[in-house]
Amino acid sequence: MLKLEGLTKRFGDMTAVDAVDLEVPSGQFLGIIGRSGAGKSTLLRTLNRLSDASDGRILFEDESGVVDVNSLSGNQLRNWRSRCAMIFQQFNLVGRLNVITNVLMGRINYSGTLKTLFTLFSPAERAFAIRALDRLDVSGQALQRADTLSGGQQQRVAIARALVQEPKILLADEPIASLDPRNAQIVMEALKTINKEDGITVICNLHTLDTAKKYCDRVIGMKLGKVIFDSAPSKLTDAKAREIYMVGEGEEDEEFSAAVTSTTIGNQ
Repeated sequence: MLKLEGLTKRFGDMTAVDAVDLEVPSGQFLGIIGRSGAGKSTLLRTLNRLSDASDGRILFEDESGVVDVNSLSGNQLRNWRSRCAMIFQQFNLVGRLNVITNVLMGRINYSGTLKTLFTLFSPAERAFAIRALDRLDVSGQALQRADTLSGGQQQRVAIARALVQEPKILLADEPIASLDPRNAQIVMEALKTINKEDGITVICNLHTLDTAKKYCDRVIGMKLGKVIFDSAPSKLTDAKAREIYMVGEGEEDEEFSAAVTSTTIGNQ
């Protein structure tokens, strides 16, 4: 279980995440929605410790006990970032390297920096990476340069890289925002399968409400750094969505319209 207690992140005078209290049970698929600037990405980066919290606590409990994430440093922090893997909107692959090497970069915490730098991976590690790629249906591209793949394929490679970290939690920051509807569906189905088959907790920032309703067990809505909605996807009414996106009844707003417009992914 992941538990946030008063989690706050400030940038100077601006509060990006404002005293968030949240419990996420192990194995849940949690979607986060809200306007740009609502604090969604900052929240995920704070959970992964890519950005340090200003106040509050992040507690993670599993069979080995309770970890205070904000207190971690050195090897313990690197271990946490392996257990709490991050998937980004822009993939963050090394384009000139082939696919399998990009995936094996996820093993740096197990293999060490030098082995990873010189790609000195064992046959067992390479087999592990191929299995991860095969689950995402991109093992056939294992020896291609990453920059030759389509956007959807690159995002699946990024998910495979996260999987070889052997995480307990997957944080996905707008993983389908730059994809067409077909590839968006493939990526979301992959995340859902991993969530259900492996029991990995998935926390996913999403930009369309129909996607959140289709794939998530639970949805939270953020507004100005605060969580103002936390319930089952079926409870996400038009009125509540307008409150989250700060759009009055009858008002026109481009971002809200994009969020509520039905897409192929939501109707299949």
